[in-house]
Parts: sequence; C-alpha cells; structure tokens
Amino acid sequence: MLFGKAKILRSHGWQYIPDLDAVTLTEEFRGFPILSETKEKGDIERAAKLCPTGAITTAPLTLDMGKCLFCGECQRCAPRNIRFTNEHRLAATRREDLVVKAGDTAPKFDTSVIRPEIARYFGQALQLREVSAGGDCSVEMELNATGNVNFDFGRYGVGFTASPRHADGLVLTGPISQNMAEALDICYNSIAEPKILVVCGSEAISGGLYADSPAVDRSFLDKYHVDLWLPGAPTHPLCFIDGITRLRKKQRK
Repeated sequence: MLFGKAKILRSHGWQYIPDLDAVTLTEEFRGFPILSETKEKGDIERAAKLCPTGAITTAPLTLDMGKCLFCGECQRCAPRNIRFTNEHRLAATRREDLVVKAGDTAPKFDTSVIRPEIARYFGQALQLREVSAGGDCSVEMELNATGNVNFDFGRYGVGFTASPRHADGLVLTGPISQNMAEALDICYNSIAEPKILVVCGSEAISGGLYADSPAVDRSFLDKYHVDLWLPGAPTHPLCFIDGITRLRKKQRK
C-alpha cells in the first residue's frame, strides 16, 4: 500500500500548498499595479480612454483596483506609467484604499478599522454564505476553488454554507442586479449578529462593466458596513484567503 501511494505521489506531486502565506504567484499573474508619473502624458491619457470601467485618472495619476478588470491593456498602452506586479495580497478594509497612487509600493490594509469582535468570535472558525447578485460566475468559481485540495482553506476553519442561518457572514459577488437586490437584502438580514460583510470582485465593488446599467441596484452597499474589499476580475483564491486571514487575526493595541 505504501509503495502504491509513493507511486501516486511521484506521478502527481504534492497537491496541497503547505503554507498559503508563503506563496508567490507566477510573473504572468496581474496583481498590484505600480504607477509612475512621466512628463509625457500621451500614453497614459490613451490608456485612460481605453479603460472600459474608467479605473484610471491622469491628473493625478491613480488606478482604482475596485474598478480595474486587470486586463493589462493599460500596461501595454503605457508601460512607462503602469506595471502590474504578481502581488496577490490586494485586500483592503476601506474602499478608498483600493485607489493606487503614483509612488505606492504595496496595498494598504488598515487594521485600525477592523472590529475587535471579528477576531473574538470568528478567529477559530468562520462560515460564509456567498450570494451571486447577477455575477458571471467567474469570481464564484474562484471562491469555490479555495476549498479544493490545492488551497484547502477549510483546514483553517473557513468554509461556505448553504443557509444564511448557519453563516457568520456574507460574501457578495456580482454587480447587484435589480432582480437580486431584495433577495440579497433578505439573505444578509437572515444572518445573526455579529456578522461580517465581504465584497469580492470588481463587479461587486464598483459595478464593473455594468456600473451604469439601469438593470443594477447598488443601494445595498449604502445601507451596510463592509468589512473587507477584495478586488479582481475574478478575485484569485489566494487574494480571498489572504484577506480573510488578516481580517480574522487578533490585532495588537
């Protein structure tokens, strides 16, 4: 039996990632953007006009990761101004911290706004109810991957549950279509207090490509406090894992 397992291991390799915090993604992954100002504005102005979600401003130079689709077209158009790194740790506790400015070298994660009860109640175990509010299923598939044999986020006590009555928080994906607005509100209010709210993906954060659509109703985000913002189109499993891990960590005073 041991010989058979050894043959399988040699053939398949180690499927699970031993240390999720020590992972470095390949150079092909487009993560945190580095912005650089130049005297010549032609390239960055063309890139700003090219961006389908209006994520880029030129005066001053900024890139809103909450709107960004991470398609890479701006980098190809203005390589001296925008360079995407392979940094997957993109989570933010405040919406405004997703806006990257020239000179920023790392994502901002403000621990001072994290409610202390999150670590107290959810530091050991956390069950989440995911709601796809008009999403395209890309983020949803990545969230599903967090529980596979590679990432196995369940070993840290985190998982997804089908019922909001069994959940400790809600993960929102999708731009929030009018047809899902009421159902989303009912689901969130069915979760007992204390609870957390995580907004995952560019569509959920800003509306993405559908921000100006009359079929979208984003009033939900005006009514409730968001604990964690996770950009991406779609959000990488490790971005989700890193954000949730840091949110649950007990903060030093």
